[in-house]
Amino acid sequence: MPELTAPVSDDIEICYETYGDVNDPTVLLIMGLGGPMSWWSTAFCAGLAARGFHVVRYDNRDIGRSTKVHNAGRLTRSVLVRTFVGVSKDAPYSMSDLAADGMGLLDHLGVDRAHVVGVSMGGMIAQTMAIEHPGRVLSLTSIMATTGRRSVGWPHPTLLPVMRGRSDTSRENYIAQTHRTMKAIGSPGYPADPTAVRTRAEETYDRGWEPVGVSRQLLAVLTQPDRTRALRRLRLPACVIHGEADRLVDPSGGRATARAIPGAELVLVPGMGHDLPPELDDVLADVIARTASRATTVGT
Repeated sequence: MPELTAPVSDDIEICYETYGDVNDPTVLLIMGLGGPMSWWSTAFCAGLAARGFHVVRYDNRDIGRSTKVHNAGRLTRSVLVRTFVGVSKDAPYSMSDLAADGMGLLDHLGVDRAHVVGVSMGGMIAQTMAIEHPGRVLSLTSIMATTGRRSVGWPHPTLLPVMRGRSDTSRENYIAQTHRTMKAIGSPGYPADPTAVRTRAEETYDRGWEPVGVSRQLLAVLTQPDRTRALRRLRLPACVIHGEADRLVDPSGGRATARAIPGAELVLVPGMGHDLPPELDDVLADVIARTASRATTVGT
C-alpha cells in the first residue's frame, strides 16, 4: 500500500503505511529515536501480515514525512545538556503527546483496539499508550526500551562521543555518522552489512531527516516520567524483548520493564545489540504473534 497521511490533531499529520488484510487484528509498529517507519523493514512487516495481522507502521512526528514541529522554540546544545543532567524539565512535547499521535492514527483508521509494538523510544511510547489508553491496547511488546527510571537502562558511557555526532548536517556526514553509530551499538552476533547500512542511511536522510527534530524527540525521552508504578497496574498480555549485548539501552531497562508488568514475558536475545538484524525477523515476529495470541479479546 502506498504511504498515506493522517491528521491526528490540529497541528500534527502522521505519515503511515499498512500491510495485510484490514479485517485482521491490527499490529501498530512504533519506531525509535530518529527512525522513520522504514526501519521496520518491508520483509518484517510482510512476515507479520502473513501471520494473520493488519500491520501499520508510521513516522513519528519530527521524522520522515510526518509533521516537523518547527514552532517549538530555539533548541541549543546547552538545553540538551541541562535536560540530560536533570536541571531542565522543559520539552516541546512529551511521551504522552507521542502516544496520542499513535492513538490518533488508530482513530483515523477506525481501529478501536490494537496490539502495540515499540522499539527503543517506540517501546517507551508503546508503554505509555498501554498506561494511558488501557482499553485500546490488546497486547504490548516492548523492545530494547526502559521504564523511564534513571537508575536502569542507561547507555554505556563510552558511547557519548559517538552519539554526539558533528555539527555538519550534510547527507554524506549523516551516512558516515550512521556507520559509526552502527559499529558502536549494533548487534555483535549479527554484524550489519555495510552496503545495507549505507542504503538505509540514504533512504532515511532523503525521506526527511532533520537533526533538530531528532533533538526534540530526545528531549521527550529525557523528560519522560518513571512509569514503573503505572506499569504495575497493567492487565494485558505483555512481552519485553532486549538484546543481551545492547550498549545504548542497558538490558537492566528491559529487565525492569518486565518486572514491573504483571505476568510479562522477558526474552533476552544473545548477540543482539540496539538494532533489528534481519536474521532476527522471524524470532521477533513469532514473539509478537505469541503475545498477541494471549489477548482475551480479539480486536481489529
